Amino acid sequence: MRDFDYSDLKNKTWDHEILSYVAKIHEYKGRQALFLQQEPVELQRLIEVAMIQSTESSNRIEGIVTTRSRLLQLVENKTTPRNHDEKEILGYRNVLNIIHSSYEYIPLRSNYILQLHRDLLQYTPFSYGGKYKTAPNEIEQICDNYQKALDLEIVDPLILIPCVIFDFLCVHPFHDGNGRMSHLLTLLLLYRNGYMVGKYISIEKEIADTKEAYYQALEQADAGWHEGANNPTPFIKYMLGILLKCYREFEERLTISEKSGKRSTVYDIVKNYAISTLGTFTKKDVVENCPSVARSSIEAALKKLVDDGTLHRKGKGRSSHYIRSDSTK
Repeated sequence: MRDFDYSDLKNKTWDHEILSYVAKIHEYKGRQALFLQQEPVELQRLIEVAMIQSTESSNRIEGIVTTRSRLLQLVENKTTPRNHDEKEILGYRNVLNIIHSSYEYIPLRSNYILQLHRDLLQYTPFSYGGKYKTAPNEIEQICDNYQKALDLEIVDPLILIPCVIFDFLCVHPFHDGNGRMSHLLTLLLLYRNGYMVGKYISIEKEIADTKEAYYQALEQADAGWHEGANNPTPFIKYMLGILLKCYREFEERLTISEKSGKRSTVYDIVKNYAISTLGTFTKKDVVENCPSVARSSIEAALKKLVDDGTLHRKGKGRSSHYIRSDSTK
């Protein structure tokens, strides 16, 4: 059996890129604490958007999909699942809710992982929800050695967590749901170590949007894994890059109204977002990036920006999107 001894990480030399990622994320983490003490309305809207995006994206990576309207109804608990994919989606939403609300009381232990997996598949007809397909020894060893490394402060948690998640993926302990469980466990470990950005900006969406790079990092880090001779650096770098991007986006979304001025109107806030955006964007993009503004107000602001020539509107109805007028001159 592969040995999961994370004490070896203490003796590794990390390159400048990894150390730079870690330092920058620590800075953003410190500033995030200040943001969390204010802007309650904006924060709640970010949570709502991230919940939808995380549920959709983590399942999309696995080929599990539904329509946008059905997804919103499922996430908001306004409907029941109609098919197998929607049952999987609802299970993910429920486990994500549990981690958001109770991460402090969910340690990384084998029995807790089994319970999360059971709840992930609770709406499906599968009988293997909450059961390993192989002996649990490897997962138990991963959990025990993670906690030892954390307690001894062998390495920064930002480096340790990707190593643990990578080992979980390589063990592949379940018949189904390993990828989704890895995303949920990533959030759990980040939250338990004080890195809360995934609650406000969807880490799963960033992974889904860079899926090719994700699988490439996994493949590169996998070489020699069974013999304990692999190098997890590519996966560590990938995950740190994703996390840093989420922190940057978090600050950008919460400060967009400040950039428009303290007395800025809805029109000013939406215009500030529009003129700083390259390429086309939709009303949904504006809603997600301007959490201080209500959806109905955004619609009115977009119409005004089209009327005054700041934006061009293309398409109609749900297919409509916007582009800056100066980009077509």
